[in-house]
Amino acid sequence: MCLICSFMLQSRKQTIWMIGDSTMSVKAPDKFPETGWGVAFATKFKTHTEVQNRAKNGRSTKSCINEGIWKEIYEGIQPGDYVFIQFGHNDQKIHKPNTGTTIDEYKANLSFFVEKARSKKAKPVLLTPIARRAFEDGKLIDTHGAYPNAVRDVADSLNVPLIDLTRKTSNLLTEMGEEESMSLFLHLPDGHTNYPKGVIDNTHLNERGAEVIAHLVVQDIRRQGMSLVKYLK
Repeated sequence: MCLICSFMLQSRKQTIWMIGDSTMSVKAPDKFPETGWGVAFATKFKTHTEVQNRAKNGRSTKSCINEGIWKEIYEGIQPGDYVFIQFGHNDQKIHKPNTGTTIDEYKANLSFFVEKARSKKAKPVLLTPIARRAFEDGKLIDTHGAYPNAVRDVADSLNVPLIDLTRKTSNLLTEMGEEESMSLFLHLPDGHTNYPKGVIDNTHLNERGAEVIAHLVVQDIRRQGMSLVKYLK
């Protein structure tokens, strides 16, 4: 390898692409304090790292492909990049034909992302969706059905690193309990500038919730010994 090429590879920032839904995405100012965990995640790295958060509200694996979001990411991926992939909240909305996916479609789309990322010598990471704050009689209930297991199956069959956020966040919410866990989600009384009528949202995170979830992800990066560890603060 020529000296110039070697220098360019060494000096290039470590890039992490993030593709997913509203629980991960960067929000518009008028949605604050709703915060995707990807926003907090981006602050966990040293300056020689670039986080490209391309997650968008309401997107599924299907709409991400059909709307060209994945195409833009794919064209930007370079060898050695990481690609964090987290869907499920909207894929399960099968009553929406442009968004929802069957389990088989969901697996096929996740596999497509993985294989395409690998074709460019990037490193895909699959994540199960974060749990919703859904309690019945004081007990957290599952709201994602077979979708988290589908992610686990794809990760296992394709030998892809998996960060099981469904399990991690379910354990966290159960430990915190119904009342305390409210502090992680978008719950506001009347009078907020962006939410004059208040809001009760048990799917989307606030700033604290985003920070807590990002911490869980970082913990698992360290536990798995990913090469990203050397870029963490």
